Amino acid sequence: MKLSLKKFDDSPQLYARIAGLLYLIIIIAGIFGQILVRNKLIVSGDATATANNIMNSELLWRTGISVDLIMHICDLPVMIILYYLLRPVNKKLALLNLSFNLIQTAVLVANKLNLLATLFFLGDAAFLKSFSPEQLHTLSYLSIKLHDIGFGVGLIFFGFVCLIEGYLLFKSNYFPKTIGVLMSIAGVCYLANSFAFILVPQLSSIVLLMPCLIAELSFSLWLIFKGVNLPIWKNSVLKNI
Repeated sequence: MKLSLKKFDDSPQLYARIAGLLYLIIIIAGIFGQILVRNKLIVSGDATATANNIMNSELLWRTGISVDLIMHICDLPVMIILYYLLRPVNKKLALLNLSFNLIQTAVLVANKLNLLATLFFLGDAAFLKSFSPEQLHTLSYLSIKLHDIGFGVGLIFFGFVCLIEGYLLFKSNYFPKTIGVLMSIAGVCYLANSFAFILVPQLSSIVLLMPCLIAELSFSLWLIFKGVNLPIWKNSVLKNI
């Protein structure tokens, strides 16, 4: 472990750029799954139309699930690299941030079972014949709605990730304070939208998540093209030895 930490401390820019690239992949994958797949195939309030769309574009639906899983696979190295990058600021908060991130990813990965269940109810297994097509369409649509709820729950934990991350970025001095502020705002937006979805669903809106996209995209691009301020980074590391 000491050897790996030394390697990381010697090459933070490389790891920062890897994290930034993976973070960008996560953002693109998230947009693909939600906007280009689910928003395209799901007809709000119409279980039968949604079922027909999914059955007619089953490969697209499965591709969306696969891309989502790739996104969550990318989550793991990103959160570990960010832990090491932010550890010199406050080790305990960086560890708490990592913990929230792990929970968020675990919840969202498990939540993908609901999207797979959607296909299960639209399958041709013999034991499904006891249900009418309308009932199966409703069960399939119910799985989609459960996925929406699970997604909102997972983003509660990610909201805390963004809040803590924003604070650590702001205090680091080797990242721009603006990025820290943006990530903190993203955290507030994630929390507001998710709790609104649970408490007052009609107040939940994709508009609330727009600042999140701006913040995360800005952070990922900064990691790719700028990384960390090396002199300040090295000084922070030395202070924590």
